[in-house]
Amino acid sequence: MAFAGNFMNPAPLWHNGPSPGAFYSFPANTTSMGPSKETVADFKAHSATPITTTTTVIGLKFDKGCVIAADTLGSYGSLARFRDCPRVLKVNDLILLGSGGDYADYQYLKDIIEQKIIDEQCIGDGLNLKPKSLHCWLTRVLYNKRSKMDPLWSNYIVAGIQV
Repeated sequence: MAFAGNFMNPAPLWHNGPSPGAFYSFPANTTSMGPSKETVADFKAHSATPITTTTTVIGLKFDKGCVIAADTLGSYGSLARFRDCPRVLKVNDLILLGSGGDYADYQYLKDIIEQKIIDEQCIGDGLNLKPKSLHCWLTRVLYNKRSKMDPLWSNYIVAGIQV
């Protein structure tokens, strides 16, 4: 093995390193070192694939109303892991919402819808959300998330009585 340096005066192990008891000062003209210009929001993680998924939801329409049914099984990959994942939501007296796909996305949307219903009740004008209105709002929410490259990995069924 050959030594490629001055044997009597070897180079230090860490060139440009800190002196004992001192702090290292990063070079100002290097882009690979030092503080970056990105903020925490620039590194927001977007989900590429859902983790806990659920199966399909079925909706039936008949002459006096509608019915939505879903199982409560949540899968972790191909493992049937969670047995209590309710996915049918009674939004109000007129609307039912069912979901299939990523369960965390359903929980996220459920919280938003519940807050929307509370806000409408606080207004106190006597008007209730109708199925067509919820469907239109839901399409805008899903399109907005998809446009930001952070889609909701779920399918939704909105059912109800439009009066």
